[in-house]
Amino acid sequence: MTGISIFGAGGRMGQAIAEAAALRDDVRLSEHHPDVFVDFSVPEAVAGHLAQARRAGKPILIGTTGLAPDHHRLIEEAAAEIPLIYAANTSLGVNLLAHLVRETAARLGEDWDLEIVEMHHRMKADSPSGTALMLGRAGAEGRGVELDSVADRGRDGLTGPREPGRIGFASLRGGSVAGEHLAIFAAEGERLELGHRAESRAIFARGAIEAALWLVGRPAGRYTMADVLGLK
Repeated sequence: MTGISIFGAGGRMGQAIAEAAALRDDVRLSEHHPDVFVDFSVPEAVAGHLAQARRAGKPILIGTTGLAPDHHRLIEEAAAEIPLIYAANTSLGVNLLAHLVRETAARLGEDWDLEIVEMHHRMKADSPSGTALMLGRAGAEGRGVELDSVADRGRDGLTGPREPGRIGFASLRGGSVAGEHLAIFAAEGERLELGHRAESRAIFARGAIEAALWLVGRPAGRYTMADVLGLK
């Protein structure tokens, strides 16, 4: 039985992971000497949690979103010592979606405009969502460009025609929506939509547990949910 320690156990995702773990007979929650750490807390706490995992020499899955460049630098440093996954979204379905967006963008090219639309509950603090940015990065990678160089993260007023090659984002907030994401590829006369709808946080919790278990016993390094899924 694998011991999992949850940072942010009192939050919505922490509670969902605890509930999902209680339904399994191969996982136990462990505050002391766990086999793997799972972090769904707040950005301000991530540095301390990374340090704790490094001291313990144990893997860590980080699902906290809204991280700054300094956090990503610390994640890279930690990955030199311990196995680690940073995932903006731990749903297995969403991570397969990112793979499909990357492959689609690579094959269709910039003649097809790419827009990322997401909706979340009214309490979500960051925008665009970490998952929307993940899908945008997947599209940019498929085209062989950096997302920061082509992203349109907000349009207002007289913006003029859409620039070729840009990747646009639209964020909607309201109610109790767990998470909806849509990648729209639009060309003259046709449109391709790839999407995912989360009906409950349980899907993220199940994916987080699968990823945490996958990390146990791996050599030090930075891994992804695509590795968990066996995607190239």
